[in-house]
Amino acid sequence: MDKKELTGLGESVLLHTYNRFDMVLDHGDGMYLYDIDGTKYLDFAAGIAVCAFGYNNKTYNDALKAQIDKLVHTSNLYYNEPSIKAAELFCKASGMDRVFFTNSGTEAIEGAIKLARKYYYEKHGSADSVIIAMDHSFHGRSMGAVSVTGKKAYREPFEPLIGGVVFAEFNDYEDVLCKVSDKTAAIIMETVQGEGGIYPADKVFLQKIAALCKEKDIVLILDEIQCGMGRTGTMFAYQQYGIKPDIVTSAKALGCGVPVGCFAAVEKVASAMVPGDHGSTYGGNPFVCKAVETVFGMFEETKILDHVNEIAKVLWDELEAIKSEYPVVTGHRGLGLMQGLEFSIPAGPIVKEVIKNKCILISAGTNIIRFVPPLIVEECHIKDMAACLRKALDTVTAGSEK
Repeated sequence: MDKKELTGLGESVLLHTYNRFDMVLDHGDGMYLYDIDGTKYLDFAAGIAVCAFGYNNKTYNDALKAQIDKLVHTSNLYYNEPSIKAAELFCKASGMDRVFFTNSGTEAIEGAIKLARKYYYEKHGSADSVIIAMDHSFHGRSMGAVSVTGKKAYREPFEPLIGGVVFAEFNDYEDVLCKVSDKTAAIIMETVQGEGGIYPADKVFLQKIAALCKEKDIVLILDEIQCGMGRTGTMFAYQQYGIKPDIVTSAKALGCGVPVGCFAAVEKVASAMVPGDHGSTYGGNPFVCKAVETVFGMFEETKILDHVNEIAKVLWDELEAIKSEYPVVTGHRGLGLMQGLEFSIPAGPIVKEVIKNKCILISAGTNIIRFVPPLIVEECHIKDMAACLRKALDTVTAGSEK
């Protein structure tokens, strides 16, 4: 089937929850993706911050091929070596004590919410807890995850959601403080808001929140599903703030493409969970955990974090130059290789025009483009992307002031 036939079939059989672009991706190599018709695209989306080492990485591919020949799935009724090794590596990297592997980021959020509420229940003997979440946040689309997502448009069509959730303004400590009560079980936030517009937590804000949680024995949940696993220049973004959460969630680059996430906790909180409190048929199976184990090995072997910190400066400078050249660019922010440009015009037409120029970018909200390339990105790729973006901006703003 050709591209037109495949996209037409896709429109007829897939649930229409995405407005997909007119391409059928077939394979990838390094920083590039290839359509079924052979068109080559420079990728600055990484599958929404998933493919940290790009595409067709031999070390990664060989490890998964070997695991397929050994064991793909058993269940969590038995131990398997990849899950134990992956858990050990995650704990070492994150400073957590215990891990539960999930199939996705949204499931990791579900588990984190349950664990925080169980900890409160064990402590107080009642189930009347409240969770404080942040405005403009995004934690996923399942019923629990969307309940703590700070965008009414994502929540309202699916109400009633889980109760006991209140929202506070991100980076406003006083607003959070006034929402705290003796029923507060947890405070949940992204260390860097992704879908909400690439907003890093203010350092003083997050440090004060961490101190507040410690003082009042409130569980601090940090969602590092997008900003974790090296994207900001440290393995986890909170490591740049001098604090440690009680629970952290991870996914996306954790497995670099296989469906795996996790929530992990310090021992005091983790011990609230007992057999029967949570489970997953597929979560932590040997195949996905071999991917996690391999990814951590690749981080160590390639010293990729050093590269991220160096190349992120190149991306920052290039985006700053674009901001200075085009008045429609009204903001630039981010950490490491998780950066965003804000526009005074909708981002959608710009993204579509960039794709016409054979480069893939994605938006975050209606007027922000996020830049989350594979961590292996080099200066030449940044220059090529910037040229595609400038060309797109020239086209979109033609006939008006840049």
